[in-house]
Amino acid sequence: MLGKLFELGLTVAIAYLIGSIPTGYLIVKAKTGQDLRTIGSGSTGATNVKRVLGKNYFFIVMFLDALKGIISVLLAEHFISAGASLGLAPVFAAIAVIVGHSKSVFLNFQGGKSVAAGVGTILALNWEAGLTIAFVWGIVTYATKYVSVGSIVALLLSPFLMYFFNAPIAYVAYCFLGAVYIVYLHRENIKRLIAGNENKVR
Repeated sequence: MLGKLFELGLTVAIAYLIGSIPTGYLIVKAKTGQDLRTIGSGSTGATNVKRVLGKNYFFIVMFLDALKGIISVLLAEHFISAGASLGLAPVFAAIAVIVGHSKSVFLNFQGGKSVAAGVGTILALNWEAGLTIAFVWGIVTYATKYVSVGSIVALLLSPFLMYFFNAPIAYVAYCFLGAVYIVYLHRENIKRLIAGNENKVR
C-alpha cells in the first residue's frame, strides 16, 4: 500500500509540474520579450496570448495546454495498468493539472484559467464527453462572441455529459469540482459580463 501511495503522490506531483508549464507565457516571452501577466487580463492562457500574437497562436496555446491535461491523465492511467497506483490516480492527476495551470510554481503561483487544460483532462478521461464539451465551447463562443461564456457554459455541462456517457462517478465528480473551480477563476470575467464591458472575440 505504501508503494502505491508513493506512486500516486509521484504521479500527482508530475501532473502538477506539467500543468505548471506556462506555455502561453513562454511563447509570448520568446516572441516579444513581454511578460504576458502584465498584458490584458494578466492571464497566461490562450485568450490573452491572442491579444498579443493573434489567433494562430491562440489555437497553438490552446492545443499545447490541452496536451498537458491529456499527457498527465494518460500517465496516471499507465500507472494503473501497470498495477503501480490506485484507481483514482487519473482524477487526482487531472486535478493537479488544472491547479498547476492556474497556480504555476514557475510563475509565483500565477497562471491561466485552466479551460484548455481542463478539457484536455476530460478528453483523456472520456473522449466522447471531451469532444462534446469542445464542440459546445466552440458553438457558444461563436454565438455569443465571448470566450468566457463558451468556457463557463461548456464546463458547467461537463459533469452532466460525463454522466450521460456512462463515465465512472469519480469522473463525474471531478468534472463538477473542476467546473466550480474554473468558474471561480472566471469571476472577474463574470463581473465584466454583468457590467457589459467583457472583451468579445473579434
